[in-house]
Amino acid sequence: MATDRHGTTLHACTPEGADHLDRAVEALLFFRPEVSAAVEDALAASPESPDAQAFAVYLGVLGTEHTAAAAARTRFGRYLAGRDTSALPARERLHLAAAAACLAGDLHGAGDLLEELSLAYPRDVLALFAGHQLDFLTGDAVRLRDRIGGALSAWGRADEPWGPLLGMYAFGLEESGHYRRAEETGLAAVERQPRDVWAVHAVTHTYEMQGRIAEGVAFLDARADDWARGNYLTVHNWWHYALYCLEAGAEETALRVYDAAVHPAESAGLAMELLDAAALLWRLRLAGREEPARWARLADAWAARADPPFYAFNDAHAVMAYVGAGRIAEAEALVADRRRWLAEGAEDRRTLANHAMTAEIGLPVCEALLAQGRGDHAAVVELLWPVRRRIQVFGGSHAQRDAVQRTLLESALAAGDHDRARLLLSERDGLRPDSPYNWLGRARLADAIGDAALAAVARERAAGAAKGLRPTAPGLGAVPNSPR
Repeated sequence: MATDRHGTTLHACTPEGADHLDRAVEALLFFRPEVSAAVEDALAASPESPDAQAFAVYLGVLGTEHTAAAAARTRFGRYLAGRDTSALPARERLHLAAAAACLAGDLHGAGDLLEELSLAYPRDVLALFAGHQLDFLTGDAVRLRDRIGGALSAWGRADEPWGPLLGMYAFGLEESGHYRRAEETGLAAVERQPRDVWAVHAVTHTYEMQGRIAEGVAFLDARADDWARGNYLTVHNWWHYALYCLEAGAEETALRVYDAAVHPAESAGLAMELLDAAALLWRLRLAGREEPARWARLADAWAARADPPFYAFNDAHAVMAYVGAGRIAEAEALVADRRRWLAEGAEDRRTLANHAMTAEIGLPVCEALLAQGRGDHAAVVELLWPVRRRIQVFGGSHAQRDAVQRTLLESALAAGDHDRARLLLSERDGLRPDSPYNWLGRARLADAIGDAALAAVARERAAGAAKGLRPTAPGLGAVPNSPR
């Protein structure tokens, strides 16, 4: 019986299949596009392999593409048909159970099963990676951190996956608020493997969350050759770069990044890319900048997907696109469809992660975005204030969800709700004391309450924080070669 390169026994797997699985895991850890071909090669060489079958399911689900999940469900169903899995080894049974839970929409249950697997088999890299991504999709920051932290003692610095494991751990540390430790861990991962784009992403998050814009820009600029092309995080890391541009007041550079890297003409319309595009344009919209042509093309891309209820986080960004494009009727239709879905057959959907995500957070957020589009800022505050500390329930990262938090702040300011605006700005200041955006918010609040002196000081602080920050996006020339 074959084993993988880390010594894990692979049931019903040939040596050739094991080689392909090793290649697939390596590509997965570094977000390389050849992962799909490697998994197909593993399935061709070892069609009975539970590891290869589960791997294919994880690829089909973790991208939040409902069509990919449907295709994975069909193939996995054929594999399981008439098969007694009870005689399989425990590790393989857990992988298959986790894969089945993913396909059934029970993302939390799948995460639990993979955690059980990692308890007994902490050197199963696929289980760690898939579980880590499920923790991200469900907004479970503590488990995002501890799933990897709990397995690290089973690995040594000489082990090949040590760097990528550190990169995953760094992201979990960042999402759970341990920014300095996350930065140290992420930088150690990048030093070991410069093309570890998940680790690059984790470090980028630490600078974003602390408002350390100059350091973030310098970090990405210095490593553009390692992250700016040829991987599935290319678009997302460029999105982070564009966020730095907005914070620095370099809106034109942010739009140049948007056009070349975030939503270029050749975009394949993947959900993970479209939501980054929507989140970037939404921030510009909140700042008073309309981009009708860009919004129109993005709304068209979302409309072409015709997504059913599948992942509430995606729904919110589709609504952003429709509202930004002035297509309120389409946003209303999406919200009405999700309301119907919640009302029908709720008992049958009690295990669906997306059901709870939509009911608790997704629908209120979508309704608030609609209200913002109508200029009903009091309604935005009424909808978002009760959920603002729980929005992680519908997935994403702190940086991604900040578009919603900014929507609440902007509407509080617009509605003249000075007490809430003051509190929200104070909360943000504690994490990002040097953020130009936060200081400009303070200035606007000071204007509203008639404190001219405070407004002048706040604007001076905002200008000082942004001084010299002019990102130039030197790696943009490499973008056309990235996978879509």
